[in-house]
Amino acid sequence: MRMTVIGTGYLGATHAACMAELSHEVLGVDVDEAKIASLKDSKVPFFEPGLPEVLERNLENGRLNFTTDYAEAAAFAQVHFLGVGTPQQKGTYAADLTYVRQVVEDLVPLLEGEHIIFGKSTVPVGTAEQLQELADSLVKPGSHVEIAWNPEFLREGYAVKDTITPDRIVVGVREGATAEAIAREVYATAIAADTPFLVTDLATAELVKVSANAFLATKISFINAVAEICEQTGADVVALADAIGHDDRIGRKFLGAGLGFGGGCLPKDIRAFMARAGELGADQALTFLREVDSINMRRRDRVVQLAKEMCGGSLLGKRVTVLGAAFKPNSDDVRDSPALSVAGSLSLQGAAVSVYDPEAMDNARRVFPTLSYASSTKEALIDAHLVVLATEWQEFRDLDPEVAGGVVEKRAIIDGRNVLDVAKWKAAGWEMEALGRNL
Repeated sequence: MRMTVIGTGYLGATHAACMAELSHEVLGVDVDEAKIASLKDSKVPFFEPGLPEVLERNLENGRLNFTTDYAEAAAFAQVHFLGVGTPQQKGTYAADLTYVRQVVEDLVPLLEGEHIIFGKSTVPVGTAEQLQELADSLVKPGSHVEIAWNPEFLREGYAVKDTITPDRIVVGVREGATAEAIAREVYATAIAADTPFLVTDLATAELVKVSANAFLATKISFINAVAEICEQTGADVVALADAIGHDDRIGRKFLGAGLGFGGGCLPKDIRAFMARAGELGADQALTFLREVDSINMRRRDRVVQLAKEMCGGSLLGKRVTVLGAAFKPNSDDVRDSPALSVAGSLSLQGAAVSVYDPEAMDNARRVFPTLSYASSTKEALIDAHLVVLATEWQEFRDLDPEVAGGVVEKRAIIDGRNVLDVAKWKAAGWEMEALGRNL
C-alpha cells in the first residue's frame, strides 16, 4: 500500500521505516526541516536498536522517503498515520492536543477523494470523535475523510520488533466505516502470523493504550510501596517479588523494585488519564493514580536520602558517580528520567556529581548542563566517594567490583535498580544499599 506517516519523532519515524520494511510505500511527513533532512540522510535522531539499518535499507530500495510538504503528502496516498506528540500541558495534568489538531487542520483541506487517517498518538478518550468533526468541517466538497484509531504499543529499545511483530493490533472505528478492511491490508503480514487483531469502537481504542500504561505504572508503584514496608521490617523486596511472581495471575514482569518509572509515556499518560476522568465527571475512579505517581516520585527522594546517610549525613563536597541518565536501558530518552532526577538532586545537595550513560549523554547535557559528564564508566568512577547505579544498562550490571574498587575513593554503592550480585560486591569490600532491601 501507499501511506503517509505524519510526525517523525520516536513513534512516527519508527512506524514509517517499519511499514516500508513490510513492503509498503511510505512517505514520512514533518514540519521540522532538520529532522527530515537527517532522516533522508539515513540518520535516526534518537537511539533505537535496529532502526538505523531498517531506515537505510528502505531509503535505498525506494520504499521510504520524507518530506515537509503537506501537499505532497495529500497527493501521495489515501491512507495516513498520525503520530505526533501529545505532551503534558504546562500547569496542568491534561494532554496538549495542539499538534494533533494541527495535522488535521493542515492536511484535510488538501485531500481529494476518500481518505483515512489512523491516529496512533496517545490521546484522551473522545479525541477521535472531535477530530472527525473537525475533519468534516474542513474537507473539500465531494471528498471524505474517515478518522480511525490504531494505538501504538512500542517499548523503547524494542520498537522495531514491536512494530513488525506486535503482540496485538487494535483498531477503533465508527460503525459502518471502511477503516477495518484497510487496516487488515496494512497489517496483513502480522495477521498472517496469528497476531490478534482487535476491532473496537473509537473510545475503547483510545482507552486501551492509556489503560495499559496506567496498569503497568500501578504494578511498578505497587512493588515500590511494598519496598517501603520491606525497608522498615527487614524484609527483602526482591525475594518477595520472586515469590509472588510465581503466581501466574500476577507474573514477575514489572515487579522490579527500584527507582521507578519515567520516560515520555507512563508519567504523562497516567496524569492525562486522571485529568480526562475529571473532565468526564469520573475523577474518583482514578484517584488511586495520584498515589501511584506519588510513590514513584518518593523512590527518587529515598535514593538521595540513602546517599546522604552513606556519606555521613551530608553530601557537601562528596564526589558521587551516577551510572545512567536515560530513563531505561537501550534508550537515549531522558524525559522524566529517574536517573537524571537523582543526579540533579544530589548536585543540589552539594555533591560533585559525575554522570555517565552509554547513549543519553547529549540529551542529558541539554537538560542538566550544570552536571559533570564523563566519557566512560571508568572515568566516572575515578575518586568517587559513592556510586549510584540508576539505569540498568548491561554494561553497569556487568561491572567487576574489584576493578571498580580500584578506581573509586571509597567502596560504597547504591543499587537503585536491584540488579547487582550482592554477595559478589560485598565480598569485594563494598558497602552496599538498595531500595527495599536491608543489606
